[in-house]
Amino acid sequence: MDIAITGMGTISPLGTTVDDLYDGLLAGQIGIGIAPWATSVEEGLYAAVHDRFDPTASMDPRVVAGTDGFARFAIAACAEALNDAGLDPDSLDPFTTGVVHGTSMGGHFTVARAQHQLERNGVDATDRKTQIKIWPNMAAAQICLAYGLHGPSITVTTACASSLDALNTAALYLRAGLADVVLVGATEGGYTADDGDHFLPAFVAGERAYGMSSGQTDPHRAMLPFDVDRVGIVSGEGSAFFVLETAEHAAARGARIRGWFGGGASLADAHHPSSPEPEGRWEQLVMERAQAAANVSPEQIDVMIAHATGTPKGDQAEIRAINRVFDTSQRVVATGLKGNTGHTGASSGAMSIIAGIRAMETGKLAAIAGTNVVDPEASFDVAVHRPREMDVGVFQVNSFGFGGQNASVIISREANHAGS
Repeated sequence: MDIAITGMGTISPLGTTVDDLYDGLLAGQIGIGIAPWATSVEEGLYAAVHDRFDPTASMDPRVVAGTDGFARFAIAACAEALNDAGLDPDSLDPFTTGVVHGTSMGGHFTVARAQHQLERNGVDATDRKTQIKIWPNMAAAQICLAYGLHGPSITVTTACASSLDALNTAALYLRAGLADVVLVGATEGGYTADDGDHFLPAFVAGERAYGMSSGQTDPHRAMLPFDVDRVGIVSGEGSAFFVLETAEHAAARGARIRGWFGGGASLADAHHPSSPEPEGRWEQLVMERAQAAANVSPEQIDVMIAHATGTPKGDQAEIRAINRVFDTSQRVVATGLKGNTGHTGASSGAMSIIAGIRAMETGKLAAIAGTNVVDPEASFDVAVHRPREMDVGVFQVNSFGFGGQNASVIISREANHAGS
């Protein structure tokens, strides 16, 4: 069964629309800056959405009051995707429209804020809606509430692989006949400060203690995917959503097709809680399985949008895996978003798909921001310094998460009738 991608939406550190994200990537914009809980770069960097997005402009005040920022991002990104697909929400069949959403930590900022307020101001300061804000499934639940949907609704939480695993899950629903349309995406973050009461989230302190943070103070050098000088990550936030439809459903309503979901794969690294297997054996396997599911060969793939975290161990394993999947006879072009957006967690893979689809449409592939000297171990072509003008017919996206969560998907301009 062919699965069409008919709509896209995003809230990102580069802006609040798909065009903002893509135009920012092409321009080499950096969404990394002083963290909203910090007063200087020395106190911390973060790729934030908070100063670009006003949920009160488009959402019922009761929804704003009853949701964590991550759910607000998801609601807004999903609304843009529906509009982009030309789908009137009232036309959605409530029983054959599914929602699949991915997130690593759900409403963790609400938890951190509640603890901060409790310790500073006592029990009475705790938000009475804390419980309905924190659960990871609340983004999907709020989307179902917004559109009166009663079809399958599921939340996927596989760390940074969550968005690609969400797409793979959505495809299963469509191919099993459990839905005709699936609203699918992933979201991370949502920091806000009540009445200017800023707080340092515990997970940020944990990143520093674990050695994950890059520790850089220059936003343009804070994340260096595939660079010889890479040292770590800067966390970010945002959401990206898609409308997926069966080919028959899309054709019946005359939908514009933005791309085709060819296929994907997911597997467990089973090596370490945070570090990948050093040779990238399981990352290689998940890429190969995704290609097999999409019925494409490595030679047919024009672009690899890599996970490319900018961590020494993470990049090394992925470079070795890509080297083996695309041998030196196949000069696939690789790129990644995290130099621009920071590491947006669960949403990073979905944002990469948006960048790839726009490259298919325009012939312009964004380069990796920040990276200057590519690791010589990479035997493939890495897009740096400036966008590439090229014809992109098929691209692959990787997402690898803590716990050995490996996922990869294939997107193409033309349907190839895989996965039937």
